[in-house]
Amino acid sequence: MIRLSVNINKFATLRNSRGGNVPDVIEAARHCERFGADGITVHPRPDQRHIRYADVLQLKDVVTTEFNIEGNPISTWMDLVQQVRPAQATLVPDGHDVLTSDAGWDTLKHQAFLRDIIAALKSHGIRVSVFIDPIPAMAEGAKAAGADRIELYTGPYAKLFPTAPAEAIRPYVETARTARQLGLGINAGHDLNLYNLAYLARNIPDLKEVSIGHALICDAIYLGLENTIQLYKRQLRPMHAESKE
Repeated sequence: MIRLSVNINKFATLRNSRGGNVPDVIEAARHCERFGADGITVHPRPDQRHIRYADVLQLKDVVTTEFNIEGNPISTWMDLVQQVRPAQATLVPDGHDVLTSDAGWDTLKHQAFLRDIIAALKSHGIRVSVFIDPIPAMAEGAKAAGADRIELYTGPYAKLFPTAPAEAIRPYVETARTARQLGLGINAGHDLNLYNLAYLARNIPDLKEVSIGHALICDAIYLGLENTIQLYKRQLRPMHAESKE
């Protein structure tokens, strides 16, 4: 069964827009788990425009499923992650000025840097996933750097899917095949939604986890959080997946 990790950043964005503590991010994480989420994902950024470092420290003692902390491994992020010791750390090469993650690591160019970062995290018992574009060589570079998993950046897939699903999924299938041969676990995330998720799950059957935030929280406005989480989990079941290309 593919695991659904709910990214709760958007709850924090809403809270921060007004000040105070409504909605309560910690309580939101509890509700997501109670409603069926298999994990909780956060992506703290240096400007703390949504999830704050203080939130992450509080969540450490609250999350009972799998805790995944994403981010660019700058020194402050590394200090935080090594203090919290989540089940998984996902390395994402986003700059301080990006609105949202928009590219994966060049794991060949940055292999020495990633190797040191990954070794430091794994010494604390943290599983490490590396965010990559759907290019087989990037999976090979992640493996050489010591990663346990890759997370496939699915932004390009989501963009092309409405008009050319078979073309959209092709590089992901190829990269997943390489990752599987290398013994890497496979995660995926970014712009996944109720419309495109089942097709991805069907074509990458060895997918271990998807992390979804923006679309899921937007759907929850109309459908309710509990119902939405269950609808997303349903898309990850083979009986709801579309035919393979």
